[in-house]
Amino acid sequence: MRTFYRTPLVRDSALVWLAGGIVGVSFGAIAVAGGLPVWVPVVMSLVVYAGSAQFSAVGVLLAGGGPLAAAATGLLLNTRTAAYSLAVADILGRRWTTRLVGAHLVTDETVAFALAQPDPARRRAAFWISGLGLFAVWNAGVLLGALAGSALGDTATYGLDAAFPAVLVALVLPTLRTDSAVRRSALLGAAIALSATPAVPAGVPVLLALAGLVAYGRRDSA
Repeated sequence: MRTFYRTPLVRDSALVWLAGGIVGVSFGAIAVAGGLPVWVPVVMSLVVYAGSAQFSAVGVLLAGGGPLAAAATGLLLNTRTAAYSLAVADILGRRWTTRLVGAHLVTDETVAFALAQPDPARRRAAFWISGLGLFAVWNAGVLLGALAGSALGDTATYGLDAAFPAVLVALVLPTLRTDSAVRRSALLGAAIALSATPAVPAGVPVLLALAGLVAYGRRDSA
């Protein structure tokens, strides 16, 4: 029975793995081509393992921002995983070892894939299959991109610099289309960040953009 349902789960997860690997290559290449040592994106991917937060932190560093601003930006972007962890707590099991490993594998993709399954057994299998596979492919992609980064030179030549913005747009566009409160918050935050960019250090505009949440807080009174 387990073999029966795990085969399609592997097949479906492979599409997510492929996308993650491609983005991982772009992350490794951008980081190294921007001047960071090869080990920085590799170790970050193994220890931090948070795609969007990694891109943002490296972007802040390459733009001249300090490590504190880079870390704060990454941490704020990753606060959403706290809610994700609550959603998959039962899937991870009760043993502290599996919870510890599982918490490291919590991402947008693994949580969405697991919760889309119809029963607890499939949800648990989907989480671990997609999570372990994505972790392996992401880190392999980052290593490949980092090793090729110095040889590639300017990543803008290949369009790799646009990979992360494109991924972010793809993630937020469905919500922006359907939720007017989120749309107002995003527009206000973007306006604040753009206005502050010429006057504050790199990384700070992203943090100031959180002020856009004021518009979201007024959704009930709108």
